[in-house]
Formats: sequence, C-alpha cells, structure tokens
Amino acid sequence: MPHTIAELNALDRDAFVAAVGHVFEQSPWIAAAAWERRPFAERAALLRAMLDVVSRAGPERQLALIRAHPDLAGRLALAGALTADSAREQASAGLSSLTPAELERFTALNGAYTARFGFPFVICVRQQTKTSILAAFERRLANDHEAEVAAALGEIGAIARLRLADAVA
Repeated sequence: MPHTIAELNALDRDAFVAAVGHVFEQSPWIAAAAWERRPFAERAALLRAMLDVVSRAGPERQLALIRAHPDLAGRLALAGALTADSAREQASAGLSSLTPAELERFTALNGAYTARFGFPFVICVRQQTKTSILAAFERRLANDHEAEVAAALGEIGAIARLRLADAVA
C-alpha cells in the first residue's frame, strides 16, 4: 500500500528505507542518504533528493548502481530470481514471454553490450515495447562509455520515478 509523503517524513531511517529503498534496484543506500534531507514537500522533492544522491555518488558508486540491474530477459529472469519490481517491469514489456528467436536476440545483445561497456543494458522497460528495446540496444551499442553511463543513469532515473509513483501516494 502506498505511503503518503507525510507518513514517509515521519518514519525513522530503517522504516523509510524499507518503504522506498527498492526504488533504485538493489541500492537502498540511496534512500538511506535521501532520508537525511527530510521533510519532503511532495513526491517530486523526494525523487529530486534521491537523484541528487546518485549524481553526487561518484563514478564507482554510479557504476555499482548500474551493475545492480539485471540483464533484460537474462538468466535471473529465466530462473525467476528477479526482484519483484524488475519481474513486473520486464513482464510489462513482454520480456517474460519471448519466442525462442527473441530470447536468442536478447541474449546476444546482452552479451555484446556487457562485453563493450562492462555493465548491463538498462532501459525503463515500462515505457518500451520489445521492438523499441531491441532498437535501443542496437543504437546504444554505438555509444562511447561516457555517453552510455549517462544514458544508463538517465534510464535509472526514469525507472525510479515510476517506482516511486507506485510507492508514494
């Protein structure tokens, strides 16, 4: 059940992290750092605080955040080991029901992307289709490392915005 911003503002750090720590994949440290900036006037202010934590985190921590994301239709998805958020999001784009040919294409692109950049391809799948995701994979493989880190962080921000909208009324 979503919390109100007033409820979140009243929570201690542990409860706050329990409520919104999932917003950034496997990275509750972002919510823990944002907690110190309470009170938040509205959900958008909380999102800005969390995104600011990410932007100030430094390159190593940002790469760790990107690497916390699973491959799209990858081995974790196939094993049923995604976080609840990631499983819902990948299913929303049809990635949980790929044909064998589509799965082969995603597997090849995941491998090529990770080999090129050293981290998984991140895209806000809730705003995409299988076709648009595959096109983005192809397009973004041409990026340089710096541009791709920026693209991944931008997509993480979009994911966080949608997850926070689900978590905070």
